[in-house]
Amino acid sequence: MARSAFVPVLQGAARDRPDEEDTLIAAEAVAGALARLGFRTDVVHLGLDFAAIDRLVAGQPDCVFNLVEAIDGDAGLAHIAPALLEHHGLRYTGASAGSWRTLMSKPAVKDRLIAAGLPTPSWSSDGHGFDAGDRVIVKSLVEHASFGIDAASVVPADRAPREIAAREARFGGTFFAEAFIEGREFNISVIEGATGPVVLPPAEIEFIDFPAGRPRIVDYEAKWLGDSAAFENTPRTFDFPPTDLPLLAEVRALSSAAWELFQLEGYARVDFRVDTEGRPWILEVNLNPCLTPDAGFIAAAGRAGYGFDEMIARIVDVAVKSVQRAV
Repeated sequence: MARSAFVPVLQGAARDRPDEEDTLIAAEAVAGALARLGFRTDVVHLGLDFAAIDRLVAGQPDCVFNLVEAIDGDAGLAHIAPALLEHHGLRYTGASAGSWRTLMSKPAVKDRLIAAGLPTPSWSSDGHGFDAGDRVIVKSLVEHASFGIDAASVVPADRAPREIAAREARFGGTFFAEAFIEGREFNISVIEGATGPVVLPPAEIEFIDFPAGRPRIVDYEAKWLGDSAAFENTPRTFDFPPTDLPLLAEVRALSSAAWELFQLEGYARVDFRVDTEGRPWILEVNLNPCLTPDAGFIAAAGRAGYGFDEMIARIVDVAVKSVQRAV
């Protein structure tokens, strides 16, 4: 595709939460990279009236860089963006509308993983069914970016039903309980290659000096509140001792298996917990991982030798050459 081609950036963020603001930062960063690469570009906001799609169609873009993770704060609507782009025959980056629909519900994803024999923590829609003495983490059915998760999200199993009800009342939407895996946390970034998924260097989130009793999780505070101790004490590392090599090989293989299972395209991130016996468990498959210059996906790309602009160019190139997206 000629570097003079038109590649607008589509985002649907509101401005009332730090994670939504992060999408706006990513959109501007991606647009800047596209401009430096020689593309014509613009940042377009997709609202609930969907008028932006008509403007995109009229502008005849060569490809749309889809950064829609939510539409005006509702993550449950994110799948509408690729569906509308497909309906109008527009090429776009990232996962297909079909993949978005499949992965919108975290429990549905877990059921698919279980059916395929891939490890994922057990779950319950109402908080019942766990063994006495278990601990669970209560999380949103569809929200991303750790929204609705804090240090009090991890509770004894017998409190799960009450915690689900409390969080639905507090945050809105639907919550569920998942078996809590005590241990380490890994993020594995994946990008589409010429012959299949390319797994970028694995990253581990470290938990430094967490106070006794505070669960070692990347909650909303740790992810977004930059002046908090949780944010400062959850650094990312790509450096591992030789004894971790078998584990790293396993999480790489599981990430590729998840990519194939859900027929992903473009780029994605697979999040893991690793229990105290060294067994990895797939938590989530993120179809639209953050692309701010300091985000985990870009850090993993950098570790693999790709600069920010180079990775953005590669994501666009993959979308343009996709057989499934041919128009």
